[in-house]
Amino acid sequence: MAEAAYNIPVFRQRTAEETEEYQRVATNVGKGLAVIQEELHRMRMATKAQVDSLAIQREVQDMMPKRLDLLDEFPRMPDFLVALRPHTVWEKTPVKLFCTVQGNPRPIVKWYKEGVPVDPLSAPGKYKIENKYGVHSLIISRCVVSDTAEYSAVATNQHGTTTSSATVTVKRPAGAGESCHLGLVPHLTEIHPSKLEVSLLDRFSVTFGVEGSSISLVCTMVVVPNLPNVPPLAQWYRDDKLLKPSKLVEMSVSGSAARLTLPYLAKDDEGLYTLRIFTKDGTAEHSAYLFVSDAAPSAAGAPGAPMSVKAYDINSDYVLVAWKPPNTVNEAPITGYFVDRCEVGSDSWIQCNDAPVKVCKYPVHGLSLGRSYHFRVRAVNSAGISRASRKSDKVTAIDAAESERLQVIKIEGKYDIVIKDDELEGYVTIPGEPTEVHASEIFKSYVVLSWKPPCPRGRAPLWYIIEKCLAGTGAWQRINTAVKLHSPRYPVFDLQDGQKYQFRVYSVNMYGSSEASAPSEPIQKVDQDGVPSAPGHVVATRNTKSSVFVQWEPPKNPKNLMGYYIDGRVVGSKEWFACNHKPFKHTRFVVHGLIPGETYVFRVQAANVFGLSEESQESSPIAVEPALATPSAPYGIAMLSSDGSSITLAWKSPKHCGGSKVNAYYIDKRDADTLVWKEVNLTGVTERVCTVGDLKEGTFYEFMVQAANLAGVGLPSAPSAPMKCEAWTMEEPGPAYDLSFSEVRSHSLVILWKAPVYTGASAVTGYFVDMAKKGSSEFVTLNQEAVRHRYLQVADLEEGETYVFRVRAVNANGIGKPSQLSDPVCAKALPGTSEIVAGVDEETGDVFLSLEACEICETSKFVWSKNYKPIGDCPRVAVTAKGRTSRLTFTNPDKDDLGKYSVVVTDTDGVSSSYTLTEDALNTMLELSYAIRHPIVPLKHALNYEILEKGHVRFWLQAVKLSPSVSYRFIVNDKEVTSGEGHKISHDVATGIIQMTVDHFTRANEGTYTVQINDGKAKTQSSLVLVGDVFKAALKEAEFQRKEHIRKQGPHFSEYLYFTVTEDCTVMLTCKVANVKKETTLHWYKEEDEIVPETPPSVMSGACAIPIPLFSRKDQGIFKAVLGDDRGKDTSVLDISGQVFDDIINAIAKIAGASASDLVLQCTPEGIRLQCYMNYYTEEMKTVWKHKESKIASSEKMRIGGTAEMAWMQICDPSDKEKGHYSIEISDGVKTHVRTFDLSGQAYTDAYEEYLRLKAAAFAEKNRGRVVGGLPDVVTIMEEKSLSLTCTVWGEPTPEVTWFKNEQEVASTEHTRVTFDGGKFASLVINKVTPEDSGKYSINVRNKYGGEFVEITVSVYRHGEQIPEPKLGHPKTATPAVTPVPPKSPAPPAKTPTPAPSKPQTPFMKSPTPVSTPASTPVPKSPTPPRSVKSPTPPRFMKSPTPPRK
Repeated sequence: MAEAAYNIPVFRQRTAEETEEYQRVATNVGKGLAVIQEELHRMRMATKAQVDSLAIQREVQDMMPKRLDLLDEFPRMPDFLVALRPHTVWEKTPVKLFCTVQGNPRPIVKWYKEGVPVDPLSAPGKYKIENKYGVHSLIISRCVVSDTAEYSAVATNQHGTTTSSATVTVKRPAGAGESCHLGLVPHLTEIHPSKLEVSLLDRFSVTFGVEGSSISLVCTMVVVPNLPNVPPLAQWYRDDKLLKPSKLVEMSVSGSAARLTLPYLAKDDEGLYTLRIFTKDGTAEHSAYLFVSDAAPSAAGAPGAPMSVKAYDINSDYVLVAWKPPNTVNEAPITGYFVDRCEVGSDSWIQCNDAPVKVCKYPVHGLSLGRSYHFRVRAVNSAGISRASRKSDKVTAIDAAESERLQVIKIEGKYDIVIKDDELEGYVTIPGEPTEVHASEIFKSYVVLSWKPPCPRGRAPLWYIIEKCLAGTGAWQRINTAVKLHSPRYPVFDLQDGQKYQFRVYSVNMYGSSEASAPSEPIQKVDQDGVPSAPGHVVATRNTKSSVFVQWEPPKNPKNLMGYYIDGRVVGSKEWFACNHKPFKHTRFVVHGLIPGETYVFRVQAANVFGLSEESQESSPIAVEPALATPSAPYGIAMLSSDGSSITLAWKSPKHCGGSKVNAYYIDKRDADTLVWKEVNLTGVTERVCTVGDLKEGTFYEFMVQAANLAGVGLPSAPSAPMKCEAWTMEEPGPAYDLSFSEVRSHSLVILWKAPVYTGASAVTGYFVDMAKKGSSEFVTLNQEAVRHRYLQVADLEEGETYVFRVRAVNANGIGKPSQLSDPVCAKALPGTSEIVAGVDEETGDVFLSLEACEICETSKFVWSKNYKPIGDCPRVAVTAKGRTSRLTFTNPDKDDLGKYSVVVTDTDGVSSSYTLTEDALNTMLELSYAIRHPIVPLKHALNYEILEKGHVRFWLQAVKLSPSVSYRFIVNDKEVTSGEGHKISHDVATGIIQMTVDHFTRANEGTYTVQINDGKAKTQSSLVLVGDVFKAALKEAEFQRKEHIRKQGPHFSEYLYFTVTEDCTVMLTCKVANVKKETTLHWYKEEDEIVPETPPSVMSGACAIPIPLFSRKDQGIFKAVLGDDRGKDTSVLDISGQVFDDIINAIAKIAGASASDLVLQCTPEGIRLQCYMNYYTEEMKTVWKHKESKIASSEKMRIGGTAEMAWMQICDPSDKEKGHYSIEISDGVKTHVRTFDLSGQAYTDAYEEYLRLKAAAFAEKNRGRVVGGLPDVVTIMEEKSLSLTCTVWGEPTPEVTWFKNEQEVASTEHTRVTFDGGKFASLVINKVTPEDSGKYSINVRNKYGGEFVEITVSVYRHGEQIPEPKLGHPKTATPAVTPVPPKSPAPPAKTPTPAPSKPQTPFMKSPTPVSTPASTPVPKSPTPPRSVKSPTPPRFMKSPTPPRK
């Protein structure tokens, strides 16, 4: 069927025009639609591609977590993606080693140097370990040559361990003076100090110094890089003022420290010191206050030295000196100041003001133009003058107006032309008058006048004349008559109070004077009422444990305020102390150096030029405690045990509790390979041990702990080391924990710890303690055997050294893991450390142990332990605390309380102490406790007696302490004695003495004496039994004292007879007398025979003496001195015998022995004699002769003797046996004086020859012919009588006898008969004598050894004549024969020569013996020798010459 044709509706039918238009439009629209469709298609395709891309991305993103989960679930051992690489660096430059590691779980990386773990804490600032974004790095900040080593990074997880290693080589540049051939050496000078990286380490703290000492402020640092010639740029400031190096300020900086040294401290140096170091990140700063206290005053109570002396308004002869007043706390107020000046280069200080100036300013005039000066100030108060202040800076006296007279003109900006006003003024002779006269300074003591110099002035030198007058009077009077004033300033001192003055000034030069200036305005001195008002309300608040923050309101009337002085006082004390010593400008101040826990009050004074204000009101009392803050972070997190699903942790308390007790801890955990922390406990734990559960076995965890107190939760601790959660199955115990220290002293300490949580397969049986010095890995085990208790006393430490400890637990299976290292501890006691004191309460008698802490805070507690186990609530003891003192009181002490007690003060720097209570100490305290609870009056001395003057007897006792209400009574033989006649009873509370004096002590006083004392609740009594021999001795002494008193009423001996020995060994008996007068006499007696001395004794001189020369045994006896006058007499007796005699001999021997000469050799016919000369010798002296150290006894062979001048020892008939060393020892009972002589060798030979010669001469003298006796010297006879001259002669052999008359031989005749009978009797008989028989007759007796002549004068007178006077013959003399033949003339008389003094070198002397000759018969015509002339043989009695004493 054919398709029906489409019929166009009527409404759509168009005309031809419409159809044409339609076709035209349709054609255009079709083209546009095609374009649109194409664009739409493009956009559709682009959109589809974008959608597909987003879908793919979304799918990828959705797949990524699934992939990660798959990766996480796939275990992998550690693998280094980026390994370590080697480095070569220069010394003192940094190096950074880094690596990237992957693994599942995330590995833990540890660093090693040559196999030894790297510990950043062992060398602070040296190493830095980082882990950022999976990159592990080790930074060595300052390399040294010793850092050259192999470094390793060891990555570990539960699936394995891998290591990456690299070598670091540190090279040192060439030394100084050597060229460096290494091209990599940096140009050090191109590095600016501000580009360095600086980290401050140990910083200087608040410091206290004293005037005159030195002090250094040091801050250590780490500098990267540390270059030797590029130190950091450091600046020091005092109170924000830059300091510059000088003699008073020394600065140094290096790569390790910055130091500021103040070698001569003064109060000017006090202030806030700031160290500012420029770094690449800006600046590093640190500030601390330096306090400088006054040195010891020159006089007690004198004020401190002024400070900040400066000079102002400097002119050619005038300068104004100003200073700051010192603080006066307990000293008297300052009344004024003295100002001194000294020219530069001189040490001579000149006082400028005669009277003290009362304000802190003084105008000094009279200076010399162009000279430089220093100034200093001394303060004065009623106690004295202070030390001088630090001298001011150098000040040069110059004309200040001279610079104002100069004009500078610049030409083209390059050249300066200087023109003086003198050149513009022209030629001026007389200057103009000064202008603007006024007072620039007005004070109570002086006024400073100022004016403008004249204009025109002239070129001639200028000076000024000042006049004054009372205002309105016009009576001008010149002031500076003796001073030539050059400056436009002048101080006027002599103005009257209450008067107004006017002043005018003249300008004067060599040409004349100007007109007077216009008078000044009336000027009047003002009252010195310029001190500030007192500061306002003072508030003190807590700051640190040793400082307080003080602030106050400024004074309402500051009056040019200089600053403030702050004073402090301990509550309960009256003494104030200065908190600062230099005026502080602000109204807030931190007071340092206070005692922790002590309570203080503070006050403030304002200071200005007039002095100090009144004190402010005191602040409220405040205890020195730290300000309340959150606690610091705990630390030292340690793993104690693990069971595979939980880990038990322990940690250490925060070092700072923040001023409040730590009441909770919060623990966070995280997987070691994540960064997200999770809370473990929402409720705080109070103990420092916690078990963390819900852990995955085999996973590493990190933990973090925070502490909380009243102020809130503090900072978290550093993350712990990763800990693996796996069950502990070892048989040995786990680690001990919570290591702490007590009783740290200079050489000892006590370490304590807690038992391990994990005990192992058996119970813990003991512990070993290891110790090492800080920074060392060499541990020493302190105990050889395991200790069962959990503490150990460590001794023999080095003072100031720092140590670390660890503890290892022991059970039956072995030694367990060591504990975590303890905190480093320094072997040094805290300042002010005190020990536990054991005592007994004086009121209650309780036995207690007490400790006064040197440091305490508000949260501190005293924790007492016995044998290091906390006591807690125990009925045997009671613990109390008051302030800084805690007391442990025993309720009923006995042996069960013995042991070691210790106490620890919490929240301090380790205040602790211990005390071992021993049985002896407890018994002693129990005895004292009983005495206190059952009181007695303690006696220092029990009842005793003493004999007083006049024979009174004093009974007394002394108590330790007596109160004014004491009562007592004396009981004698059961009867109470009261004060009355014959008895005096008294007491003295101050000395505790109770006494009774008996005036007349007799036999009736024998018996028992008792004193009973009641003093409050205390009682006591003391008795004295005075009977028998004891009483007799007391009675005898009393009677003696009574007699002594009576004796001393008249003349008496104040010192009885005693002896002394003078230098010449004379014994003096001496006594001293008293109460004598002119009529008093003194008589000496020996054995009742009176001795009358040559010089009568002088009793008025007070001393009398009698000498005993040449003292010997014959002087033994009883010597007596009797002193008397009309008032009575006194006798002194000295028995010189026994010991007294021996003492005198010893005293003589002491002087004689000291004066003894060396031994002298002397030969005699009998032998060889050794002689020792001395001041005096007597045989009673203890003298010993020795030969070859053997004592010599007196014998026929060895004779010992002496004279008053010497001691001798003679060797008779010496032989070679007697050779050797001889000595004499003189002993005085204390010392022995020895003199020696060596008789051997040539000395012996010479002595022996001399002895033989003398022996022969003596033999000849003995046997020569001689007249023995019978002949007279003169014969007178009457004529016709018979004369018979008969004598006895002797000689061996028999001598020959010859008679002579008038020198003519007489022959035998009837008239003259000569006979010689028996060889013994020789006679000459003249029968019937005649006058012719008168003459001189002589007999010559001689043999071969010699002979002698004897003369007789015969006178014959007739019967009836007067008998003639007899004429004696010549004296007998021995004349040596010169020749063997008879002499033709009378031989000259022989003289005995005196020997010269013996020389020490040769103590030997020959005797000058004449030579003996054979007898010779005289020729008849030879003249007859005179009568008694002997032959040259020495006679028997002739002694060998004695050398004089030395």
